[in-house]
Amino acid sequence: MYNETELVRIARRENNTKRNYLVVDPLQGKHVPVSPTKALNLFSDLAGEVQNEYADETLLVVGFAETATAIGAQVAICLGAKYIQTTRETIPGVEYLFFSEEHSHATEQKLVKTDLDAVVGEIDRILFVEDEVTTGKTILNIISVFENMYAKPIRFSVLSLLNGMDRESTDLYAEKGIRLHYVLKTDHKAFAERAEQYRGDGRYVACDTGTVPGVDEIRVSGYMNARRLVDAQSYREAGESLWEQVRTRVVKEGCESVLVIGTEEFMYPALLIGQKLEGAGKAVRCHATTRSPIVVSTEEEYPLHERYELKSLYDETRKTFIYDLEPYDRVVIVTEAPAGEKTGLYSLLHAVCRNNDDVVVVRWC
Repeated sequence: MYNETELVRIARRENNTKRNYLVVDPLQGKHVPVSPTKALNLFSDLAGEVQNEYADETLLVVGFAETATAIGAQVAICLGAKYIQTTRETIPGVEYLFFSEEHSHATEQKLVKTDLDAVVGEIDRILFVEDEVTTGKTILNIISVFENMYAKPIRFSVLSLLNGMDRESTDLYAEKGIRLHYVLKTDHKAFAERAEQYRGDGRYVACDTGTVPGVDEIRVSGYMNARRLVDAQSYREAGESLWEQVRTRVVKEGCESVLVIGTEEFMYPALLIGQKLEGAGKAVRCHATTRSPIVVSTEEEYPLHERYELKSLYDETRKTFIYDLEPYDRVVIVTEAPAGEKTGLYSLLHAVCRNNDDVVVVRWC
């Protein structure tokens, strides 16, 4: 269905001693700008890998932050399941299940235990959704947490766009009865060496955080937070409502090329709005800000060439990044960051406005 040319680019991580390379998927809508319809179709195809497999079971889909939150949401929507994403953010007034993510620059992950407690008795199987699985250790960590926390036996499966697990890891999963489903099998043996060969001589820009005047901002009600347990269909309907509330203000006569930007873990609503804009006849690309510090390089085959260093819209003490911002007729930033947040937004606006004059911010909060 998909081949490695379509789904795999190798980039170099910055100052990561655990693993020097990052597999960048150009259809995922995270680091590389992509048609939102192509991204959502890819995620739907992933759901299709298990569409009939678990039809008689009650499912909970868990999407991993930050790169697989939109993948998990779309899979859950296609399967008619409950959905929750992992998070690295802080949610007041809840208990968490904590675990660690292998290879990551930001290793702490958590799920809202308060919500899981309420639904675990109804669940037959948990589907963990990732963009890429290499060793499977992160998912084994969280399965161990689940098994220690809950007495009820639960079955587990893993869905990923890419699976790079070796025979030993695959056999371990088989022994534990954890089923693996994926779109593409990858061999990571040469990736580290390939990553080291790139020069890292791309453009690096540290963005200002001063006021950016004249940017239109739309505040929209009906926010649904997928860090908390949601019915996936209700989440989709909330996204449709978001679109209906902003449609007349983001579809602009004469603006034929549009970039839609999501922020960190908040990716699915940006992709949905982007897909709607494509349906309105616009040429649309989507990607998102990220915590991942990736080396940029000038080689044509390298996936990322320009990096903008930002302040996070969720924590101004945290660095985030966005890559390869091109000129568009219009840019739509879609975020759930609180309305009072300015520092992170201004840094993102400084990045965007280097090449773009028409920018609108949609705050769903």
